[in-house]
Amino acid sequence: MRKIDALFLEYGMSHQNVTNKLIHWFCVPAIFFSIVGLLFSIPPGPLPTLMPFLENFANWATIVLALVLFYYLLLSTPLTLGMFLFSALCLAVANFIDLYFPGKLWMISLGIFLLSWILQFYGHKIEGKKPTFLKDLQFLLIGPAWLMHFIYKKWGFSY
Repeated sequence: MRKIDALFLEYGMSHQNVTNKLIHWFCVPAIFFSIVGLLFSIPPGPLPTLMPFLENFANWATIVLALVLFYYLLLSTPLTLGMFLFSALCLAVANFIDLYFPGKLWMISLGIFLLSWILQFYGHKIEGKKPTFLKDLQFLLIGPAWLMHFIYKKWGFSY
């Protein structure tokens, strides 16, 4: 069994309840976005000088997402493509919010983060099982990929 399949199997064990799964479909992407937004909000310091080719995207969110995508690449090349597209969307939305609501991205992201985690823990209370990331932190990255793999399956793509 591939490592990605074993991780999805273990992650799926604590995500059987329909309500908990539905909550995850909204909250996992929201948490992913909120973390991108919070990282995007950190002053870039030397990054624009070191990476001028990235222009407005020379920020800590881009650096962290590059590392996250490398992790996904170790697990599944096709899933990495989907996560790259979702990551790019998150960066674009964060950039939009930052441009149109200067100084507010971190507050919006923090609000989304807190609300989403409250709902996630509520979903796990309904499920009756602890979140898998309490056992192993890598499951914080598996959640978004787990949802992406369902999209791939629905569209007939292999992951």
